[in-house]
Amino acid sequence: MANKAVTITVYGAETICASCVGAPSSKETYEWLEAAIGRKFPDRTFVMDYVDINTDQEDPKKAAFVERVWEEDLFYPIVLVENEIVGEGNPRLKAVYKELEKYGFQTAE
Repeated sequence: MANKAVTITVYGAETICASCVGAPSSKETYEWLEAAIGRKFPDRTFVMDYVDINTDQEDPKKAAFVERVWEEDLFYPIVLVENEIVGEGNPRLKAVYKELEKYGFQTAE
């Protein structure tokens, strides 16, 4: 498991969630997470994926999750680590890091 690339997916939209005014955009959150995780865990491989919830998705799993976002009125951006929701609206790095540690991510020493 230590060498497997972990997938971090950010679901969001160009417009900021109405309940998240003042928070960074989904794309800014995606870029911020990518940089922060890369600095915290420089020796680990991870894959970042951004999914726009306002566009049709060819991948059935992504399409189903986008539908869930709308049906459950989830706050976006929504951050998933290997399909587990770890942040919604204004995600916290601590929660993302904690989930990554379950996959063997450790701070560089």
